[in-house]
Amino acid sequence: MIDFIENLKKIILEVIIVLLPLSFLFLILQRYLLKLPKQYTKNLLKGIFLTFVGMILFFQGIDIGFLPAGNSIGIYFGNLKSNWLLIPLGFLMGLLITYADPGVIIICDQIEKASSGFLRSGMVKKILSISVAFFVSLAMIKLVYGIALITIILIGYSIVILLSLISDKEYLAIAFDSGCVVTGPMAVTFLMALSLGAASVIEGRNPLIDGFGLISLIALAPMIPLMIFGLIIRYRGGLTSE
Repeated sequence: MIDFIENLKKIILEVIIVLLPLSFLFLILQRYLLKLPKQYTKNLLKGIFLTFVGMILFFQGIDIGFLPAGNSIGIYFGNLKSNWLLIPLGFLMGLLITYADPGVIIICDQIEKASSGFLRSGMVKKILSISVAFFVSLAMIKLVYGIALITIILIGYSIVILLSLISDKEYLAIAFDSGCVVTGPMAVTFLMALSLGAASVIEGRNPLIDGFGLISLIALAPMIPLMIFGLIIRYRGGLTSE
């Protein structure tokens, strides 16, 4: 209980340090430059308060829930004789976590608005979720069978560079932004803990070498399918850059 309270105090202080300067900046801009209606300021203060409470609850939940759970699951499956089960487990976890990630939901909604409804939010979210799931399972293959991370990185980013040379500007921008968004707190906390837990018990694996690197693959995940999707749309006469 004491550890819980101390950790909560630490998180509250960190959230205050993050939000306070940003809040002051918003209020100064509103007071001297924007001068929007008072209702806007009230809504802004309400939003800051809800963000403050939400961040505290979220980070506390990560510390007492996601990180220990991910680590324990990784250790359990890593200790199994059939530790290849980490591969379908990684696919399932990657799919569910990405689909539920708030950052993914936000960017998918923004993509739909920016494209005037041409790129549906649900469709983009499915593409992101499935692609992340595939690359998480690929990371588990790397972990279980000892494949070098550099091999996957070189192949993956070489494909990204080649596709970026022929992709439309809209899909190129969406792909790279999506790659950043899917490496959000949900993926980093749970999936990385899963990977580190498994690497700590699989014979011949080093958590520092084999446990890390997962996030670099998750960042890569949406880029390739989204740019390929853009090329398909171009071929069919859809949304293209001028």
